[in-house]
Amino acid sequence: VQEELTDEQILNLNILLNSNLNGLTIEEINLEIIRKMKEQAGSHGQVVDLVLNEVAAAIRADDDDLQIYTSGATNIFRYPELAEGEKASKLIGTLEQKEVLQEFVSDVNADQQGDGGIQVYIGDETPIQSMKDCSVVTANYDLGGGLRGTVGIIGPKRMDYEKVLGTLKNLMNQLDAAFKKDER
Repeated sequence: VQEELTDEQILNLNILLNSNLNGLTIEEINLEIIRKMKEQAGSHGQVVDLVLNEVAAAIRADDDDLQIYTSGATNIFRYPELAEGEKASKLIGTLEQKEVLQEFVSDVNADQQGDGGIQVYIGDETPIQSMKDCSVVTANYDLGGGLRGTVGIIGPKRMDYEKVLGTLKNLMNQLDAAFKKDER
């Protein structure tokens, strides 16, 4: 922080932050709570701002640590339009670049805003250049307790969308059922 703080001021700010934020999820922290804390902090309101900005940055950093799992990538060779040497090589390369997939999943999550919906990207709608000859179908799911995920299927533009959508819906229902059983 830019200002000098005494140990007592640091302790008071610590108590203020803990008493207002303890037990809240990030979604529950709203502008009213922040305004109230800054008001209570008085001349040290900027310290509250700084701390909350750092907390938000840490949360975003955790979001960047998404775990990406891929399987079945070699199945693209079954489709002539994707199996051509350079296209296949670029697509396989993209699937190996976890940071590219993390960015894509983050964008999908922002688009869907965690509503559990299914999103279809066909050809040029796909934001990843090496997937322009593909279709990508994604589904977000929320298992509660902060556990969220995204499942995606990558295939040719001519994929059987009805079958893929049915498979994703079935998977989401199975996940929902499995985790609801654990709650009992």
